[in-house]
Amino acid sequence: MSVKQRLEFLYPGKAEEIYPRIQRLVESFKNCDKRSYPWVNNEDTVLITYGDALRRKGEAPLKTLLEFMDKVLEGYVNTVHILPMFPYTSDDGFSVSDFKAVDPELGTWDDIRALDEKYNLMFDAVINHASVSCDYFKEFLKGTEKYRDFFLTGNPDEDYSMVTRPRTHPLLTRFESAVGTKYVWTTFSEDQADFNFKDPEVLIEVLGILLLYASKGARFIRFDAIGFAWKEAGTTCMHLPQTHELVKLMREVLEECFRGVSIITETNVPHKDNISYFGNGHDEAGLVYQFPLPPLTLHTYLTGNASKLLNWADSLEPTTKDTTFFNFLASHDGIGVRPVEGILEKEEVQSMIDEVQKRGGQIGWRTLPDGSQTAYELNINYLDAIAGDESDLETMAQKFMGSQCILLSFVGMPAIYYHSILGSRNSYRDFEESGIKRRINRAKLDFDSLLRELEDKTSLRRIVLDSYKKLIAIRKQQAAFDPNSMQRILFLDDRVFALIRGKEESILVLVNISKDELVLETDYSGTDLVEGTETNGSIRLSPYQYRWIRLREPVKKVHAEV
Repeated sequence: MSVKQRLEFLYPGKAEEIYPRIQRLVESFKNCDKRSYPWVNNEDTVLITYGDALRRKGEAPLKTLLEFMDKVLEGYVNTVHILPMFPYTSDDGFSVSDFKAVDPELGTWDDIRALDEKYNLMFDAVINHASVSCDYFKEFLKGTEKYRDFFLTGNPDEDYSMVTRPRTHPLLTRFESAVGTKYVWTTFSEDQADFNFKDPEVLIEVLGILLLYASKGARFIRFDAIGFAWKEAGTTCMHLPQTHELVKLMREVLEECFRGVSIITETNVPHKDNISYFGNGHDEAGLVYQFPLPPLTLHTYLTGNASKLLNWADSLEPTTKDTTFFNFLASHDGIGVRPVEGILEKEEVQSMIDEVQKRGGQIGWRTLPDGSQTAYELNINYLDAIAGDESDLETMAQKFMGSQCILLSFVGMPAIYYHSILGSRNSYRDFEESGIKRRINRAKLDFDSLLRELEDKTSLRRIVLDSYKKLIAIRKQQAAFDPNSMQRILFLDDRVFALIRGKEESILVLVNISKDELVLETDYSGTDLVEGTETNGSIRLSPYQYRWIRLREPVKKVHAEV
């Protein structure tokens, strides 16, 4: 379908009016730096961070971030995902009050340009909602003609029980406007009003925002909470056909100006719905978040059994040459529970919830159509979730890095949260001071203090960072880890996560997720890239050990014994 056809689907009878406006918008960016980005490869690794995750007194945090990248991660991580860096009023950046400015508390567009000169950048497009303090909403409340339908309103007497809810607060929030009382959809909080994409004015404004981001250096644009974008009465208001058409249209407009800019959809939902944003494999998102991976990897380590993770991984359909997965284990949000619906039993999920709470974590809740509440996410630092039961730092680091080896091995592009690569733990102070559960894993770090900690080779931070750098350096040199290369799951032992990546040049990935010492009697032979040793037949795995073995021979048989 063409842009005009998509417009006709979304706005019947209005395409001829809207299309010229989009053309003029595109034309306005004709003098921008229209760089062309290649598709992702095995050298691409993403750091997920806040613009002010690292702080130094008297210095703009974005400048500090650049120094951190140069001093600590240069040559290893080539892409930086800066979580919402715009002026905001709540939700740690996701209640945006100005979509076109850099938060002056962080720096300026010049600081973004300095980062862009050395690293690929990923921006957030928070396009489901806006802060009620933003100018758009102020004009909406004034009754200004252009903005009168900019935000979605509802009737408090209607039944909205079918609407999918990610939170427990009421769906509608009352506001007094110049034209009377309005009940505005506030899916995520009372401070976050939902845009009304049924109004073409919203589409035009959002397209302008996306093109601005691309012009400022965004190679990747993350569509936050995109599954909620279009709402229709009598439906769940999630993943509607109109939402998919919006994403496809936005991709086509971006491609017209900035070749190779990739859309990444963030949809914390069951796997089938999540991968629907690949479209036909060529016309929608380039990457989708691999949401089942974090909870399934956690389940694997908590149980000492990799079977559920392996079976799920084995069920994945191959992606196209134009699509791949955006893999992560930790992020600014919690560990989603919804993505394992239909994969883990209720009792297994409850066991995971119980263990997370024992390790100092919190639980985020959502409301179901019948009014009951159920777990939505697990709020805990991922290192504590995986290895918080260990007292010895070496064992803790080894166990945690095994989980991170799974992340770096899995088909797709890996993204590492800053607290993971820096070996952080639960931040109880941030949670207790704010009452915000997610802040248990959102602590901001003093940069100079961090550098001093990293000088200590025996510290957990340094052990984790060095281990990560070693794996990333290896990964960058192995074409088998290309995001689109073959992935074959192996069922060797329930205590071993195992797969083969690549065809012509193959790497055997082995991660012992148990405290047992294992011996795998195999027909594999090759070079262990982690240990730097040769392997022939018998492969020993110490507790929580991970190995990348570059193979010389195809597989014939394999079995495992303790």
